[in-house]
Amino acid sequence: MSIDIEEQYDCVYRYCYYRLRHTQLAEDITQETFLRYFESRGVENTGRPLAFLYTIARNLCIDEYRKRKPLELPENLPGEDMENALVDSVMLRQALQSLTGQERELILLRYVNEVPVADLAKFYGVSRFALYRETKKVLKKLERRISDGAENEGTIEKNI
Repeated sequence: MSIDIEEQYDCVYRYCYYRLRHTQLAEDITQETFLRYFESRGVENTGRPLAFLYTIARNLCIDEYRKRKPLELPENLPGEDMENALVDSVMLRQALQSLTGQERELILLRYVNEVPVADLAKFYGVSRFALYRETKKVLKKLERRISDGAENEGTIEKNI
């Protein structure tokens, strides 16, 4: 199985960007991912080059994340007209943070990078059906967390 390098370059960049939230850093990590991928001999013979490519990217992102501290959300956010968008964004971010790292990664790969289920199943070493079940479980968990956040926000607004 051979992969289309140009197509995967954009997907790996997007994957790195969503993990690191920094444009230049994501570009550097993507470049390093492909350099390490091409330096490796015998990857094509494993039958899992896409999984190997994402494993390299994930490990490099983890290494980079360990080097830096997470940024805090500022207390005074600009613009009242953006309030709903910000609340939704914060709720989604909190809901995503409630997921484990592997669950967030699964959602990112499946729905943002649109990696096919068969490739993800190989990447995680599970059957396609197990991956479907896991994805469904994670989406329900995310939905439940968001709806719980919306209910709590409504309660807070009533008290104000």
